[in-house]
Amino acid sequence: MAQARLAATKLRIIFETGVDGEGNPILKAKSFNNIKKEATADQLYQAAQAIFVLCNDTLNRVERTDSSDLLA
Repeated sequence: MAQARLAATKLRIIFETGVDGEGNPILKAKSFNNIKKEATADQLYQAAQAIFVLCNDTLNRVERTDSSDLLA
């Protein structure tokens, strides 16, 4: 039976930098690699909030991306 081993975690913060001509939000993202795999959702959100405070844009959302290696 195959097993999944957590290989890497990334944190992605999406900001709203304004609106386009049709009133839709303009989104920009910043990604951070080499995040500790053991980090909890609360810890990642707190880190994103700390980064957000330094920006002039509006926080849209925070994403965590985990990738795994599949082993036989």
